[in-house]
Amino acid sequence: MAVLAACGLIYEYLLSHYAARVLGSMETVIYAMIGIMIVSMGLGAFAAKHIKDPFKGFAWLEVNVALLGCSATIILASLTGFTLALPSIIANTFSIPQDMLPLGGLYQQLVSVTEVLPYCFGFVLGFLIGMEIPLIARIREHVYGKHLANNVGTIYGADYIGAGVGAAVWVLIMLKLEINQAAAITASLNLIAGGCFLWRHFKHIKQGTLLIICHLVLLVMIVMVYSLGGRWSEKMQDLLYLDKVVYQQQTRFQNLVFTQRDMSGEMGSIYSFYINGRLQFSSLDEQIYHQMLVHPAMAISARQEKVLVIGGGDGLALREVLQWPVEQVTLIDLDDELVALFKQPERFLPPHLADKMSSLTQGSFSDPRVELFHNDAFVQIEQLLAQGQLYDSVIIDLPDPSHPDLNKLYSKHFYAKVRQLLAADGALVVQSTSPFHAKHAFISIGKTVAAAGFQHTQQYHQNVPSFGEWGWTIATKMGASPEQRINTMMAPWPMEFSWLNEAVLKAAFVFPHRFYDSAPDVEVNELGSHTLYHYHHNAWQSEMGVFIEPETRP
Repeated sequence: MAVLAACGLIYEYLLSHYAARVLGSMETVIYAMIGIMIVSMGLGAFAAKHIKDPFKGFAWLEVNVALLGCSATIILASLTGFTLALPSIIANTFSIPQDMLPLGGLYQQLVSVTEVLPYCFGFVLGFLIGMEIPLIARIREHVYGKHLANNVGTIYGADYIGAGVGAAVWVLIMLKLEINQAAAITASLNLIAGGCFLWRHFKHIKQGTLLIICHLVLLVMIVMVYSLGGRWSEKMQDLLYLDKVVYQQQTRFQNLVFTQRDMSGEMGSIYSFYINGRLQFSSLDEQIYHQMLVHPAMAISARQEKVLVIGGGDGLALREVLQWPVEQVTLIDLDDELVALFKQPERFLPPHLADKMSSLTQGSFSDPRVELFHNDAFVQIEQLLAQGQLYDSVIIDLPDPSHPDLNKLYSKHFYAKVRQLLAADGALVVQSTSPFHAKHAFISIGKTVAAAGFQHTQQYHQNVPSFGEWGWTIATKMGASPEQRINTMMAPWPMEFSWLNEAVLKAAFVFPHRFYDSAPDVEVNELGSHTLYHYHHNAWQSEMGVFIEPETRP
């Protein structure tokens, strides 16, 4: 029972993790999946009473749990991939122009069904898992030939302990594996448990020979999934992205994917980097984003000797910082495996991809002026404060607040702590999501920085073709505002940038007419409030057509 409980919990995490990767809204998907599986386990427990022969029922149950657990992710990947490829297949078959692909009507209904399928698999798997405890209880009493006073307590004790072990195994081992390998290993434990039960109680089980054959066939299938499932899923995963997936890795914290698009002529190949399905940069235009992020704050700071970068584990913001006459750069990024990919790409990435990443980062992590900390920034800044550190510029390059764990790094409390690390005549800049696609989230970040005690807080924006319209928040502790400092800069910048110039930067502070009219209704993101997470989450759902904002009266 302990082993099966561990398997059951891992299946919950596996399906939640995979569904979140495909559907995108990670927090909602994970919570919904776990909730559905728990409810279906309860229904399965009720249904178990209708199984007349517990020995036969349990033996077949473990075969089905192993089969479904092993194949669920591959089936989902195949169906999702087929659904995404279907418009192109129809267009090619009937010579339909690419700008007239069938994307509505019946096809849209098929897409909706595909989005629900992960929850259906979770429900069925949970229903089967829920039958295990009642059947085990009946079998134990049959074996001992009497009513067991502590039967339920013994089984539930083993179940809870096993689930705890399963959670530890998931965090320490399974998260590092390719998802199909993790599913195959978990299914093999179900198969072993079922095989042991079959051997131990063979005389009580009808159709025992057929069950042995099923176990052997399933064993072959599990070995194939472990060996080949990753490559098959990768081919299907290619269809989830605009371009060909050339590398993917699951770290302890996130899923990393690199894609490649081959272009004709001198442009060569374009590489894009995704974290949990969300685009982080494209080699085509990343310089626009990173130059807009780094150089305004560096330019208006009185000095550029000591700089703090929070996030930016790809090393591209660091590359821009190192163009200035800095003496020390401190970079904080939680994911050491992500940093390792960009610090030593030749060790992990395919040669062509490693060469491209090396040319992008320009060896920024190897610069002796760089000091790395692999820690939660929320914790690390407290340690830096305790050491009495002070920085001329602070650059915060974190992913969008699409997860509650990231929300705290966009809170007033966090910015107030960062303010203490900033020199009086320095500048802070924060990646602030899209002012077009997530307007309230963008404004909330600006208001939150201002509420943290900065005297001047302003926002600016620029179009990054891969992202669309994007925005940043810049702040100073005292003296002139950032925009005033930029407008009154007399000396030219110490270097010439490939894209950014002073005219472009000055124009970036101009927003459309009445852009900030809704600002009074936008709330500051307090620690623990998840205000910003909800702003960003609702905006993302609205973009995907999942959420329709209520009409407002003029």
